[in-house]
Amino acid sequence: SSLWVTTLGRLVPELDQAVRDQLDRVAHSTLLGNGNRVVIELAEALAPRLPVDRPHLLFASDGAAAVEQALKIAFQFWTNQGVAGRTRYLAFDGAYHGDTIGSLAVGDGGFGTDVFAPLRFPVIRTPSLGQPGAVEAAVAAIEAHASELAAVVLEPLVQGAAGMALVPAEAVAAVGRAAADHDVLVIHDEVATGFGRTGTLFATEQCGGARPDLLVLGKGITGGYLPLSATVAAERVWEAFLGPDLSERTLYHGHSYSGNALAAAVALRHLELIDEWAVLANVTARAD
Repeated sequence: SSLWVTTLGRLVPELDQAVRDQLDRVAHSTLLGNGNRVVIELAEALAPRLPVDRPHLLFASDGAAAVEQALKIAFQFWTNQGVAGRTRYLAFDGAYHGDTIGSLAVGDGGFGTDVFAPLRFPVIRTPSLGQPGAVEAAVAAIEAHASELAAVVLEPLVQGAAGMALVPAEAVAAVGRAAADHDVLVIHDEVATGFGRTGTLFATEQCGGARPDLLVLGKGITGGYLPLSATVAAERVWEAFLGPDLSERTLYHGHSYSGNALAAAVALRHLELIDEWAVLANVTARAD
């Protein structure tokens, strides 16, 4: 499936046509200060399906970039409220979040990345949540370091790059509860697990009512057609950035191809086909 990006197969006529139709409108327009109809339509179609409270979306072109966005948003969430010292992240053994510097930092190395270790910022790291005593270790770390943690970063249900290391749903929920109790943000990295890989559209849906503050999406979002990813922020997080345009509260972050119209068009049609073809029921049947 091409690193878990292809979801419905190749040469899908409906997805091919979605790209062709969008080409007749516009191939791309930047979202930096502009709107784009098909990107807005995609965001509106995704929003009701996302396990995030009143979600707002910031698009990027790959999962690692969306993780970087989540890390920056979590940090600035606190600085925008005048809270100093929230500069660290809790991550887990075996974690993989991408190959940019920030994502490498919260990741646990491997894949030839050790050469970049001097560039990685330090994180608080506890055992993979599928290990004995891991939940207790994570909860203790949150309690001990709450005043310096910007966020907890985890992969719900499956750490794919760690060799398909399974993460119990209750462990994800327990970490989320501890973070909420100590006012620490939670980031769920669903780049690999999103769009049906675990039997629900998002793995978070199986995690005991967990509601992350930030959710990272990528890979299967366009059915393997074009590069696209998204960082989803709960309204609580989004509100911390409200203020005058281009002020100290602004997230000064963006990429030329963020929210590309062609990618958004095929992503929107892909989301529709997941429902029209009862893809999730098929995933469940095949899993059984």
